[in-house]
Amino acid sequence: MLVVMNKGATPAEVEAVVGAIVEKGYEARPIPGGERVAICVLHNEGPVDASKFSHMPGVKDTIPVTRPYKLVSRESQAWDTVIDVGGVRIGNGHLIVMAGPCAIESELQALTIARIVKKSGAQVFRGGAFKPRTSPYAFQGLGEEGLKILAKVREETGMPVVTEAIDHEVFDMVEEYADIIQIGARNMQNFSLLRRAGKARKPVLLKRGMAATIDEWLMAAEYLMEGGNYQVILCERGVRTFAHHSRNTLDLSAIPVVRQESHLPIIVDPSHAAGRRDQVIPLSRAAVAVGCHGLMVEVHHAPETALSDGPQSLYPAQFDDLVKQIGPIFGVYKMSTNGCRENRAACVRA
Repeated sequence: MLVVMNKGATPAEVEAVVGAIVEKGYEARPIPGGERVAICVLHNEGPVDASKFSHMPGVKDTIPVTRPYKLVSRESQAWDTVIDVGGVRIGNGHLIVMAGPCAIESELQALTIARIVKKSGAQVFRGGAFKPRTSPYAFQGLGEEGLKILAKVREETGMPVVTEAIDHEVFDMVEEYADIIQIGARNMQNFSLLRRAGKARKPVLLKRGMAATIDEWLMAAEYLMEGGNYQVILCERGVRTFAHHSRNTLDLSAIPVVRQESHLPIIVDPSHAAGRRDQVIPLSRAAVAVGCHGLMVEVHHAPETALSDGPQSLYPAQFDDLVKQIGPIFGVYKMSTNGCRENRAACVRA
């Protein structure tokens, strides 16, 4: 249940409602809004008796939350969450591009690619320091050395960096170096890792599991928010199907569904969805056209020698083309959605 406070509710009135919720054995989670505060009731095993709170001073309304993902749902927060990472805004009205190699291989490699993608318009640098690979014999990443290289990239280019924390053992280390902590597809339902990420001080980028439903994905995000970390970015990266023409099947339908269900920003990783370089740009265009808030794209200046995922990494010139192509598409999307809002408002006025 959501207890919505009046616009002019005092801090004492908010605190009184919080106390009343706690007294009933529930957890109260205040959600500050632009105009008023809402208080989400958590850890209730059944329906909550709204009459216990509806007549308290300062309360405007009580709204049942029907979704199992309470904090993630638009029922608890109607406005879009916008996350600020080092001055880069991720969310409503902003289209961001995260770009870089699949794996950090050396300082020279990382800085070379970082300079290239920043010049083309990337705002965030991506690169793996720890690589969970299907084969135990494949390159597993440079570890802490890779994290130190990412810090140098940030220092030289000014771009925030995102990298994956693959387990509890390295989480603290990743949190120290990264600006955004990635939880990979294979760990989407690693609930102990999600609980640790929920306590993190940094934004978390949560990738959809390769066989996860949207509800399961949003429930994984709920673990993060329930733990206290409200800086969550969702990432669609394709799901496992029967197809052989690509590594995974990019679920473009997930983007408008998630935007309807949740206030959290959602970006798309076309590189891991495709697994093939020639599909990355078309999938990127399509993702922007259906309303994603950004892209995470793999780029390498010499993909034929890359230690990880070279076949799906764009050449610099291709990445430059991608950035130029998605800008106008995003402009059309914004105009169409603004037009829809104006039409809905006109209908209401009529």
